[in-house]
Amino acid sequence: MDYHYPLNELWSRLEIIDVVHFFTTIEKYYERSADDYEILQSYKRFKEIVPSKGEEKTYFKEFEMASGYKVFPVIKQAREQQ
Repeated sequence: MDYHYPLNELWSRLEIIDVVHFFTTIEKYYERSADDYEILQSYKRFKEIVPSKGEEKTYFKEFEMASGYKVFPVIKQAREQQ
């Protein structure tokens, strides 16, 4: 990994840790395998930190541009598997 996660400097340390965990879970999905439950739980926490749909799209787009990994299809598939 040679990129930075999209973060907000106003978030608390715990919020940053939780958002990074969410994005690393997405990476795990693409690089190995990630459990649907883990994906959905980390997304739930992400939504507590970033409740705005517009902000969510911005962070997901930044992550995709940096990593090449799309977030929405992973969440959609995890929901369908539940």
